[in-house]
Amino acid sequence: MKLEESLNISLKTVDREIENMVKYDRDVPRSSQLAKSIVELVRSGGKRVRPLMVIVGSRFGPEPDPKKVWRLAAAAEFIHAASLIHDDIIDDSPMRRGQKAMHIKLGVSGALHVGNYMSARVIELISVYSAEREKFVYDLSSMATTKLCLGEYQQLSHLFDYDVTISEYLEKSKNKTAQLMATCLQIGAKAAGADAETAELLYTFGEKLGMSFQIRDDVLDFTQSAEKLGKPAGSDLRSGQVTLPVLYALQDEALAPSIRAITADSPAGEVDAVVAAIQASGALGQTEELSCRYLNEAQDIIDRFSHYPAHRDLQALLNYFGGREK
Repeated sequence: MKLEESLNISLKTVDREIENMVKYDRDVPRSSQLAKSIVELVRSGGKRVRPLMVIVGSRFGPEPDPKKVWRLAAAAEFIHAASLIHDDIIDDSPMRRGQKAMHIKLGVSGALHVGNYMSARVIELISVYSAEREKFVYDLSSMATTKLCLGEYQQLSHLFDYDVTISEYLEKSKNKTAQLMATCLQIGAKAAGADAETAELLYTFGEKLGMSFQIRDDVLDFTQSAEKLGKPAGSDLRSGQVTLPVLYALQDEALAPSIRAITADSPAGEVDAVVAAIQASGALGQTEELSCRYLNEAQDIIDRFSHYPAHRDLQALLNYFGGREK
C-alpha cells in the first residue's frame, strides 16, 4: 500500500494546493516560464512526504483548520522543491525524477530564479498568520529554510574532506534533511491547537525519522542499481560528498589510503574500485545499524502516543521509512 493510502490522504489534493500557490499569484502570469516551470516540477512526481507529515501532525490537535493545514502542507513542499533545485545546481546533477534538472532546462540563472521565487512565495503566503499565537508558522519559512541553507553550506565546505567527523556529518544531515521533516510534524500539530509537549515530541519523532531517512539514503547510493538511482553507484563520493559509509570505511586502515586518494580529478576506474571496496567492507552494515537505531528511538515515541488514534499514522510513516528498498 502506498504511503498516502495508508494515511488516507489524497495526493491530488496536495498537488492542487501546491499548484495553487503559483496559480493564484497575481504577479506571475500563468503563461510565464516561471509558472510553467513550477507546475511542471510539481507534476514530475515525488512522494510528498513533507506535506503528508504536516497533515499527520494536525491529527494530534483538537481543532484542525483544514484551510490552514493544507496551505502549510503546500508550503512545506514548496520549500523542499526549491531546495532540490538548488541541490541539483550545487551537485551539478543533470537529472531529477527521471527528467532533466531545472538548471539543465533553464540554465543556472533561470533555475535560481525559480528556486528563489518559491522560497519567497512561501513567506508571502504564510504572512497572513501574523497573530502572536500563530507565529510558529514562521518556523517553516525562516528556521527551516535557514537550516536547509546551512546544511548545504556544511556539505559544500567539506567536499573531499576525509577528516570530517561523524558528529559533523550528523549535524549536516540534521540541518539538510531531518529538521524540515521535524518542523512539518510540529507545525501541523500547532496549527491544530496541540499542546506544546505533544508538538515537541512530534518534532523529536520527525527528527529521528529524518536522520534515519538521510542515513539510509547514503546507503542506497552504494547499494541500489544504477538504473534505479539514475546515476552510477557511489555518486556521492564521486562528487566529493563524504557520507557516513565512507566515514566508517575510513576507519579501516587498509582501505583508508585508497579512499583518501580520491579527488575531483580521479579517473572513473579508480573511483569504481574504491566504491566496490566500500561495498565489500563492513561500512554499509555499520551505517544501517545507526539508521535502525534512529528508527527504534522513533518507535519508542510512537508507543508514548498510543492513546491518540493518529499514532497509527506515525507507525505508517515509520514503516515507510524503515521499509525502503535496499
